[in-house]
Amino acid sequence: MRTSRAAGGALLLSCAGLLLTGCGLEPSTAYVPAADPGSIEPVEGAEDTEVRVTSKNFTEQLILGKIAVLAMQAAGFETEDITNVPGSQPVRELMLSGDADLTFEYTGTAWLTYMGNETGIPDQQEQWEAVREADLENGLTWGQPAALNNTYALAVRSEYAEANDLETISDIASLPVAERTFCVESEFNSRSDGLTPLLAHYGLDRGSEVPEDNIGIYDTGAIYSATDDGECNFGEVFSTDGRIPALDLTVLEDDRQFFPAYNAAPVYNTELLEEFPRVEEIMEPISAALTDDVMQELNRQVDVEGRDPADVAYEWMLSEGFIVEP
Repeated sequence: MRTSRAAGGALLLSCAGLLLTGCGLEPSTAYVPAADPGSIEPVEGAEDTEVRVTSKNFTEQLILGKIAVLAMQAAGFETEDITNVPGSQPVRELMLSGDADLTFEYTGTAWLTYMGNETGIPDQQEQWEAVREADLENGLTWGQPAALNNTYALAVRSEYAEANDLETISDIASLPVAERTFCVESEFNSRSDGLTPLLAHYGLDRGSEVPEDNIGIYDTGAIYSATDDGECNFGEVFSTDGRIPALDLTVLEDDRQFFPAYNAAPVYNTELLEEFPRVEEIMEPISAALTDDVMQELNRQVDVEGRDPADVAYEWMLSEGFIVEP
């Protein structure tokens, strides 16, 4: 039985639960609809063990966190829902301290933010293998990654992409200079792995082949609508954002692998897997079903339709047969 509660984790939990309002957020709720096991079969001995599931506090993480909560409940564990934690570092500390047992994390975030590497690994499998190996000594085990890769991307109006045969970022070079227009955030415009090196990686010189007048600086949220309205042809987006399908935008394939990989994967307290190795087997098919398109749609339901992340997670788990209605 793993019942340790480190002091550092307890302090973080005070910010992750009832005291979230003091951290500038709405109070977290442990709500998920009731469900019975579907393809997830109960684990022997699970009823005597608590599994603590955590997540960050943005839409995609809330959905993934609720998916993990539902999976552990279906497996028969006593599940503590400590999702909606403000920020990556607090979630990381909960996992490292042993005060949380399961989360969905991104390979690029772990590699660059937690492990301090200066550059990411574009190859998704290689990036996952690197973080998995590095985190084993921290008492954390990375499960198989999902196909969903929440990384930077370039999006274009679907009708414009179709009219100009645009499928990859390399295809931008086939357009006249005047058509190579971009909407980007100020950070992406100046960062070392941002717009300028991206253009260079794809053989486009910023200044001559992409004039400065072709580049507009926008707030993050405004990029999506500006791209949809035709203020620019190519917008800097996050590849699983729900506004992509809502606005009928097309994400161009990063065919020369410029952007680092940010695949989501379940991360476990290694002690949990040692005691209950079937937990990894339960989560693997869930990860396999989570693609960019799936995550875009789930995010869209929350961000565009205003639905509760727990309800969205529940309905998706039902539709995939992982759980059934009680």
